[in-house]
Amino acid sequence: MTDLSDMPSAPPEQEVSDFLSAYLETLSMVERLHRLLLDVIKDEFERLGVIDINPVQALLLFNVGDNVVTAGELKSRGYYQGSNVSYNLKKLVDAGYMHHQRCEVDRRAVRVRLTDRGRDIRALVAALFERHARGILSRSVLQPGQIAEINADLRGLEVYWGEQIRYIY
Repeated sequence: MTDLSDMPSAPPEQEVSDFLSAYLETLSMVERLHRLLLDVIKDEFERLGVIDINPVQALLLFNVGDNVVTAGELKSRGYYQGSNVSYNLKKLVDAGYMHHQRCEVDRRAVRVRLTDRGRDIRALVAALFERHARGILSRSVLQPGQIAEINADLRGLEVYWGEQIRYIY
């Protein structure tokens, strides 16, 4: 028999209401930050005259880095968050940013890796992010301990949301 004193009590309604407001603000902010990041990358590329690649594709190249992966692994490893991975891979291959090759073992799967041109774009994005890191630190926007806490909190949300998806099936 379960001892009812060991069960957690439901939080008070006001606490839930306050938390819900803050949670909704966080959700909105995460979405805005992602869109703003894409705008920042777009602006950087316009400044540099890079016009044949979009920010989503640039982030994909940045995340792939030196890895050789399948299209499915792009999503499972978190390298790509969008829904149209095949379209973006085709565009990147056609533009010479990625090389693709059929897997020896599973001929249905295609493995991709960056070309020299793709590594150049990755280096541009890496330099942009490094400039941001230096600027954030020099302006004291965030301290190293704060960013570590933010990352830990966001990882907690990621785990929670992942568990919610698993419960559906």
